[in-house]
Amino acid sequence: MRAALELFTEQGYDTTTVNEIADRAGLTKTTFFRHFRDKREVLFAGQDTHTRLLADAIDAIDAIDAADGPVTPLEAVRAALDALTATFTDDRRDVGTRLRPVIAGHTELQERAALKRAKLTEAVTDALHRRGVPEPTASLAAELGIRAFYDAFDQWADPASEQTLTELTRRTLDELRAALAALD
Repeated sequence: MRAALELFTEQGYDTTTVNEIADRAGLTKTTFFRHFRDKREVLFAGQDTHTRLLADAIDAIDAIDAADGPVTPLEAVRAALDALTATFTDDRRDVGTRLRPVIAGHTELQERAALKRAKLTEAVTDALHRRGVPEPTASLAAELGIRAFYDAFDQWADPASEQTLTELTRRTLDELRAALAALD
């Protein structure tokens, strides 16, 4: 991913080839295609891991329920977001900084990013359903959580940001929760 981002930044997404990405990463073209369908997928390589982290964190809450009492859907989403954002260490911030403009500049990448966002939301919704959370509560809680994550990611990717992604996501989720309450 870093090799691809370097090349996309240096020479543009459209003009960068899979061969160039593989060469920069020290791989063969064949090895590249064992891991990715095309150069676009390099930018979304973590989707399966992110989806699993979110779902597993919500699924694991069942063990806590008996000791701490019932967990609300948004508390479950917060736990899932904490699990996900903990993997975004400060040394990965530069990836986010370079990733955003590359995606913003290409329709096909924006479409792929939207698909990733939908899949993350679906994973959270499905995990909430397994906890017995009905619709539309499950999907609304999932949408709020994933929106909080993406809004916070944009702030975190700013090189001037000093907060962790976890801190930013928690604050953003609290802001969205307050905004939702203000609608009533």
